[in-house]
Amino acid sequence: QDVPNGAPGIATGIVLNGKIVYQKVAGFADLTDSTIITKDTRFNIASNGKQFTALAILVLIDEKKISLTDDIRKYLPAIYPKVNSKITIENLLNHTSGIRDVYDLWSLQGYTWWEKSFSNKDVLKLIEKQEELSFLPNSKHLYSNTNYILLTAIVEKVTGKSFVAFTNEFFKKMNMPNTSFEDDYTKIKGPIARAYFNFGTWTTYNWVWNVCGDGNIFSTLADQLQWEQILHGKSKSKIKKQILEKSQQLTDKSTIKNYGYGLEFGIYKGLDYKYHEGATGAWKATVIRFPKKNISIVTLTNTGKATPNTQTRQMADVVFDLKTNSTYLVTKPDKVGNFISDEDMVGTYQTEDNFTFQFEKRDSILYLKRIGRNDVQLEREADNILHQTYDPDFKQEFKRNDKGEMTVTAYYISHSPYTLTKAVSNWAGYNYQALNGKYLNTETNVTIEIKFSGDKNYDVKIGNQDSTKGLLISPTKMLVDFYVFNIDNSITTPNTILLSSDRVQQVKFVRVN
Repeated sequence: QDVPNGAPGIATGIVLNGKIVYQKVAGFADLTDSTIITKDTRFNIASNGKQFTALAILVLIDEKKISLTDDIRKYLPAIYPKVNSKITIENLLNHTSGIRDVYDLWSLQGYTWWEKSFSNKDVLKLIEKQEELSFLPNSKHLYSNTNYILLTAIVEKVTGKSFVAFTNEFFKKMNMPNTSFEDDYTKIKGPIARAYFNFGTWTTYNWVWNVCGDGNIFSTLADQLQWEQILHGKSKSKIKKQILEKSQQLTDKSTIKNYGYGLEFGIYKGLDYKYHEGATGAWKATVIRFPKKNISIVTLTNTGKATPNTQTRQMADVVFDLKTNSTYLVTKPDKVGNFISDEDMVGTYQTEDNFTFQFEKRDSILYLKRIGRNDVQLEREADNILHQTYDPDFKQEFKRNDKGEMTVTAYYISHSPYTLTKAVSNWAGYNYQALNGKYLNTETNVTIEIKFSGDKNYDVKIGNQDSTKGLLISPTKMLVDFYVFNIDNSITTPNTILLSSDRVQQVKFVRVN
């Protein structure tokens, strides 16, 4: 149903108790020559490759060549010389290192990364310039592709082989002949499912990427189902059973319970499961495993129109006869609360990780504004409850918390509720012009230029990118597109801005004029 005629497509399969009980392919691998997708067509499975990078580390641990508790500077002495805290191999594996995501750093520098031919050496060069971390190692979990790229460098240092050569050895041992990380785009072997976007017509692009370990791994449906059979203990492999078993667990001394050896852990509709998503442009892949049911489901796509994370879980719904999401989620307030006026609702609300709602009243109508999305028109449903005018299932419940702060809780049929708190600040005597100036981050050689434009709004230019708008939501915090600027206003003229986004935090910019 998700592959129309004449379109790129999908390869998917199910392994139950070690047997392939379902597999199906649909669509074209290449629209130019009408090559169709088969079980042996190679897809870029992107971040789903992290499980194999982790497997390489487990092999070396088993051979006693490295240890989970080793400081990574033992193998990569040129990085973070000023960071006194230990950064372990385990921190890389479960994303508790605090090391910033290199893709977000490139974005900050103004690069469209997939138009480049960067390599793992380019990553190391950029990381060697980083002086600080997003947070102290082991203090929190934040997904960062850099972690798994650094793991490849450790593998190469210890083995004396290229990461691609080393991992190809165990792909051979597991009878996965068409699976390989790729560090030279000119040598990728076919048949390849070319990636296609659709903005009115199907459009492909040249793949020129050489960074691997975090992703950039090409594989087939046949090989991925073979891997699932190996994990079920029903297909032969020359990798030790105890290594394979460990690869499906959390790391040894993990303080977090949602990420292990290149795998996420969670609950889907009451069932414990392990999973990972991969996305690189129009290539996307999903694997989900239900260990107590001894079943795995894999989906690979080469179409920007497909959403394998959703599709694969829909397959689980069919297999286990599960009900709709709303059966398992709280999708609306349980009761109507005290009346909240439109005026009290208006304002900016945030979560602790800086996800933001802005409620604004225009021509007597309330609107919800969110970064990167169109404004949403709202209407009142009850004394303290609004809903989206054209999608009533999206509801917003306003009430005051124990501290007397105004909060809004968002409900929908496809996700659990989440709550944001209204930002309230004292603006008396605030000098809005004091932020004007230019700030430099020496780790990336990027500058930020800020100029006040009126009513808490600013014109902001980051590096060589186009000028954009900034909104000051408190005397110490500004929202700029997908960035949050934390401002040191302890002195009359702020000298320091700490920039954070999805996968980089606390990047320090210091005033230069």
